[in-house]
Amino acid sequence: MTAPTKPSHDGPSDPAANPPRTPDQAPAAPDTVPDQAPAPDQAPAPAPDTATVPGPAPAGEPDASDVPLHAPVIDWFDEHARDLPWRRPEAGAWGVMVSEFMLQQTPVSRVLPVYEQWLARWPRPADLAAEAPGEAVRAWGRLGYPRRALRLHGAAAAITERHGGDVPADHAQLLALPGIGEYTAAAVASFAYGQRHAVLDTNVRRVFARAVTGVQYPPNATTAAERKLARALLPDDEASAARWAAASMELGALVCTAKNESCHRCPIAGQCAWRLAGKPAHDGPPRRGQTYAGTDRQVRGRLLAVLRDAHVPVPQSALDQVWHEPVQRARALDGLVADGLVEPLADGTYRLPLS
Repeated sequence: MTAPTKPSHDGPSDPAANPPRTPDQAPAAPDTVPDQAPAPDQAPAPAPDTATVPGPAPAGEPDASDVPLHAPVIDWFDEHARDLPWRRPEAGAWGVMVSEFMLQQTPVSRVLPVYEQWLARWPRPADLAAEAPGEAVRAWGRLGYPRRALRLHGAAAAITERHGGDVPADHAQLLALPGIGEYTAAAVASFAYGQRHAVLDTNVRRVFARAVTGVQYPPNATTAAERKLARALLPDDEASAARWAAASMELGALVCTAKNESCHRCPIAGQCAWRLAGKPAHDGPPRRGQTYAGTDRQVRGRLLAVLRDAHVPVPQSALDQVWHEPVQRARALDGLVADGLVEPLADGTYRLPLS
């Protein structure tokens, strides 16, 4: 089955197994793991004329009843969606899954070249599963959050063993794969198979926070109220729901951005609760920023760069040259070993993992 239209990522989060994605402007961090989502690849059936949330909202919750959202957002997406390789029918479910892993915390511009090289080398899960995990880490390059490479390798191996090499369409089977969290399972089921699931990445959460809830930014972590709202906003039929997931994500990535939002280009500006309220400033907890320079993540990235470039085991002396502070360097190297990204050998050398 060909993939429906998949949005591009740059931003949800699945703290457990999959990291969240960030908007297109978000810099990629080199060494931890989040989880987020893209859009389907074939255009599903047109959405209903209006999207409404059934019934009035309970006291204290936003009332999204009778607010038309689906049609204008999907129409906008039909005209303005970016042409990205994972949205094309030939990408298939495996291409969608690979993009979902790569787009977590990493902007589209950085993902594109690595994605195309990855699919050229490993066009099916079985091709990746046949290689050592270290090769996945090597091919990951400088995308950041390299544990995603190990998780994607583990998922490919499980798909090969359990599902004959085909990415499963069933949401529960996707969720049972190693390295797959709720966000990624919903994203693959929606974007690759056109199913009806709430796909909540950073971009979608921001669109819903502004358009429906009337606040500038969503909470730092996804809440039960956000999940409930996302489910309530889903169109009833699967094709429209998949298209809506892709379209609302793209709207957040291109128009309803974290900074310098383009309300004049927004198809639902006239219904946006935050805009109609005068765009009140964020008054919640401070938004988390990303730091990199001088952190253990930077040190880990430098150590991994040496190991990626070497095709033979690397001596400790070569690793010692990448960072001046020995305690931090040793801590970073120990962390890479503990995460399974680096394998220490008996002779005191190190390499990317073979198993």
